[in-house]
Amino acid sequence: MGTASERGHSSAVEDYAKAIYALQLRSPTDTVTTNALAERLEVTPASASAMVKRLADAGLVEHVPYRGVTLTDPGRRVALEVIRHHRLLELYLAEHLGVPWDRVHEEAEALEHVLSEDLERRIAAKLCEPTHDPHGDPIPSSDLRIDEGDTAALGDLQPGSTGRFVRVSDEDPEMLRYLDGRGIHLGDRLEVVERQPFEGPLVVRFADRLETLGGRLAEAMRIELG
Repeated sequence: MGTASERGHSSAVEDYAKAIYALQLRSPTDTVTTNALAERLEVTPASASAMVKRLADAGLVEHVPYRGVTLTDPGRRVALEVIRHHRLLELYLAEHLGVPWDRVHEEAEALEHVLSEDLERRIAAKLCEPTHDPHGDPIPSSDLRIDEGDTAALGDLQPGSTGRFVRVSDEDPEMLRYLDGRGIHLGDRLEVVERQPFEGPLVVRFADRLETLGGRLAEAMRIELG
């Protein structure tokens, strides 16, 4: 795979492909609006529109005016390449350098575009070809296959739902520190006990204690039901 330049794409192109991939996962129509892309990447809609045109010209996305964009097969491969780099780096930083899980995302963002093919292979081998990063996100395989799993956002669950906390967004370090502080960890089993009205928070049982979780945190936590 090599560095961004070796792969023939700029780091900006890789960042856009990665962002479109993430947003497509959440989209019921499999399309991503320019405004959503601009918001995620913290750029102006005009900048996002210009880059989308560049991606379309390169054959990495299909753009339907007034509807949005989707990754083509080549675009999806670009996204999965950089996602593999990012998540391998996160796991290596956490397991071998002791970097806390709330800091590995930022470090991996800085390194993902410059990771060489040789170093990627060495890291993957050192980690015994891992399948998930420290936040429970799946790591694409060396041939760029990925299993996103079957999970639901905690915020979408109803009282009586049970399952295991298996994945959480890594984009907000404060959120990860809060979970650590409350003693909530990946792999913990839980039960939704109560849902407050008017889109209020959830009361969730972890083992022998109750936690009140809501808002962005409940949406960021992914649950394997059962």
